[in-house]
Formats: sequence, structure tokens, C-alpha cells
Amino acid sequence: MNIAKLALVLAAALGLAACDMPIGADKSQDVNLIDRNDLSQIRWGVWVDPDGCDNWIADDGVEGYLARRLDKYGKPVCSGIAPPTVATGDFKQGATSVIGDPL
Repeated sequence: MNIAKLALVLAAALGLAACDMPIGADKSQDVNLIDRNDLSQIRWGVWVDPDGCDNWIADDGVEGYLARRLDKYGKPVCSGIAPPTVATGDFKQGATSVIGDPL
């Protein structure tokens, strides 16, 4: 029983230590170790969520990005550009990673 408690405490300590990774102040940079690109170089598409509202989506091959599409008043945009749960656009075309995307 004591070994199990020690293992649990050790696992929790290691998990918390991993959370202490530094995050840079510049959020416009991709922090991927393979292809560090400016996020403006990634091509964005639109994914329609199950509620029918638009979300900006991008995939650089290793990391994916998703952001709710909002109008100038902060309300969700529901344009009907595609059926719910469907993505449109060249959102995978910004991928320059050497790691292939299996999907």
C-alpha cells in the first residue's frame, strides 16, 4: 500500500512539474519544434459546429488551431456555408511539417 501511495505522489509531482513549461509572450509564433512559423502563414478554413455556427480552423500537420468566428459585436457567425460538423477551405494547405497527417 505504501508503494502505491509513493508511486501516486511521484506521478502527481512529475505531472505538476510538466506544467511549469515557459510560455513565450509572443502568441503569434508557432512553438512546434519541427516547423516554427508565424501563424499568419497558415491558411484558415471554416468548420461548422453541431449548432451550425462557424469556427476558424487551421492545421499545420502537427498542431491544429480552432477559434470561434465572431461578428463585430462578439456574436457567433452562423453563415450556413456548410452542413454541421463539416470543414471547408484550404485549412491543411499551410502544413509544411515533415510529419504527415494521417487524416
